[in-house]
Amino acid sequence: MLDANLKSQLQAYLERVRLPVELIASLDASQQSAETAALLEDIVSVSAGKISLRKDGADARRPSFEIRRTGTDHSATFAGLPMGHEFTSLVLALLQIGGHPPKETKETLEQIAALEGELRFETWFSLSCQNCPDVVQALNLMAAVNPRVLHVAIDGALFQKEAEDRQIMAVPAIFLNGKFFGSGRMNLEQIIAKLDTGAVARAAEKIKTKEAFDVLVIGGGPAGAAAAIYAARKGIRTGVAAERFGGQVLDTLGIENFISVQHTEGPKLVAQLEQHVKEYGVDIMNLQNAVALKPSATPGGLHEITLENGASLKARTLVLSTGARWRQMNAPGEDEYRNRGVAYCPHCDGPLFKGKRVAVIGGGNSGVEAAIDLAAIVAHVTLIEFDKTLRADAVLQNKLRSLKNVSIITSGQTTEVHGDGAKVVALSVKDRDSGEIHRLDLEGVFVQIGLVPNTEWLKGVVELSPRGEIEVDARGETSIPGVFAAGDATTVPYKQIIIAMGEGSKAALSAFDHLIRQPVVESEKQAA
Repeated sequence: MLDANLKSQLQAYLERVRLPVELIASLDASQQSAETAALLEDIVSVSAGKISLRKDGADARRPSFEIRRTGTDHSATFAGLPMGHEFTSLVLALLQIGGHPPKETKETLEQIAALEGELRFETWFSLSCQNCPDVVQALNLMAAVNPRVLHVAIDGALFQKEAEDRQIMAVPAIFLNGKFFGSGRMNLEQIIAKLDTGAVARAAEKIKTKEAFDVLVIGGGPAGAAAAIYAARKGIRTGVAAERFGGQVLDTLGIENFISVQHTEGPKLVAQLEQHVKEYGVDIMNLQNAVALKPSATPGGLHEITLENGASLKARTLVLSTGARWRQMNAPGEDEYRNRGVAYCPHCDGPLFKGKRVAVIGGGNSGVEAAIDLAAIVAHVTLIEFDKTLRADAVLQNKLRSLKNVSIITSGQTTEVHGDGAKVVALSVKDRDSGEIHRLDLEGVFVQIGLVPNTEWLKGVVELSPRGEIEVDARGETSIPGVFAAGDATTVPYKQIIIAMGEGSKAALSAFDHLIRQPVVESEKQAA
């Protein structure tokens, strides 16, 4: 199953297994079961006797296998063959169930161990989903730490009939004790926060005790990470408050235009960014959503940021890098059928629509790339563009038009998403030239129509463009002295990772320049 190079790498990792582990496989006569058995046998063969295999499992889902710490209740289960993005999840599960200590803080591990009651989690994933491993790995880690946490990771493409019966049309989809728990990317902190009801209040109290920052960055995407690094390198007190560190990049599959790096993936780049920021001792406050900005009343005074949990942070300068989010169609039925046929990530959710008919809304690069990718999985793709012509690069358009199972509609406006109460069944599209409305029978709609800046909370405080972007000058300064901005939330053109990083760096340097030109206040004189 595994080539010699991969087996050699796996052998090196499995040397870290400290406690005996059992693999308990539930198999049948299918090709997938044969491949699963081959994978498990390869694992055992390079484990130096630390891992054993049984093939007498009684799980109804086949193929599946449980990873169990011998003689204990610590276990995690994979239903399907965890290759692709999930191979790392498999390796981590083997290590953690096998007693290798996870790289989490003592406080986090104590929170997990203290969770009470039986917590039976199921995570539905797809092998092409770059968001799924975060969830799978977080829940497997929890199962390794707390025997009351049980976790099964299920490949929705392999168990498609069950996914359809349970109306799972977006991944990752998480269930707890048989009830829906959440969907989309969730990291360990977010999952614990949902389970530990006192976590938010404790975090708020902790934040309230923090001293004022010299530079406080709001947002943890590429712009925010770069700003934090450049500020911290100046030796000044720097903090980052982010709803989720990494921002949109966490949802990006392939990155091939990051100069000097030929190819990487969003989650990998975010992990590297976070590690780099932490090296400078930056105070990272994750899962913190800013809801209000109160500018300083006096030059050189403190700006105040209010967070959703009621706590507030103060800083001499701010860098606003709140990024953007996917734009919605704002058509009737879109909200009602989100994650029930309306999707925004073709890489994540595409495999769940295998053999079905779908539409892609948007004729830019993102939309055309999505249509090309989906055409290899689904029965038919209809691409719908509002303008008279597609806006994607010519090479992408040529590829799209070469595909036999793709139709293209231009001058088309989506007017309604139709469903049967459980899932999407059709789409109404208006011909903007003739005014006629056509109904397309289909099962999925992938929306790819650009971004909206996350700046609603700044209206009336900072000058915004008609599109809601933060107005900035050449130095990244906003309409408020001492408040800077960078990245996709600003008026700077070309929303690219590398541009956001440059703008974040520039904003931090501008903030430092602003700080050193401020008069020394009396309290600072006394401290000196």
